[in-house]
Amino acid sequence: MSTLRMTSDLRRQLILSAAKRCFARNGFAGTTTKSVAAAAAISEGLLFKHFPSKAALYAEILAEECEADPDLAHLLGQEPSTATLVELVRGMVGHFMQLRDAPDEEETQRLRLMATSHLDDGEFARLLYDKVGKLLGPTFAASIDSAIAAGEATRIAGEPLNLFWFAHHTVLMAALAQMPATPCLSYGNAADVERQLCEFILRGIGLTEAAIVDHLNRQPSPCQGQSVTAESA
Repeated sequence: MSTLRMTSDLRRQLILSAAKRCFARNGFAGTTTKSVAAAAAISEGLLFKHFPSKAALYAEILAEECEADPDLAHLLGQEPSTATLVELVRGMVGHFMQLRDAPDEEETQRLRLMATSHLDDGEFARLLYDKVGKLLGPTFAASIDSAIAAGEATRIAGEPLNLFWFAHHTVLMAALAQMPATPCLSYGNAADVERQLCEFILRGIGLTEAAIVDHLNRQPSPCQGQSVTAESA
């Protein structure tokens, strides 16, 4: 049983390695499960036993990349607190709002894929939301509780994880508005916008004004801080 599981896990990793090469070379649209299977030297049927679709395969690759990100590992290793919560929000804002100017075109392609998925069958978005929620949700929720216990936040009624998704959707839409060569909407100075977005989100998830000012002034700007990916996070 143990040997069989190790063999299955190894096969899964070999498939992911082959898929990474295919996606890197041909992009999401230009990659097929048939080409991934050929690169992994397996049948397409065997590939589907591990990953039910191309979207599931790509979402798994992105989730693995997130888990391997040292900045994210640092964040998830912090004790739940108001400071951790602010760091998470600042990282997410900084990551999304700097995508348009990032040298890696692959990141912007992922954002477009995420947006397209919402207008298509939603499979890729559902898979990625599930993985990101499981990865970041516990830290977010525990940090909200810690901030409330410290008197630095008030509890917002409803599902706590929804607050994370509301924050994510806010920065996702703001980033999409900046994606075209001529932005759909100009927000003005980038650093000011990131600060404004952070304040907007932190107020929305219940932080007090004093806590927002204290922690935002204490931490580096999103441009200098750590990034948290929620679309690729």
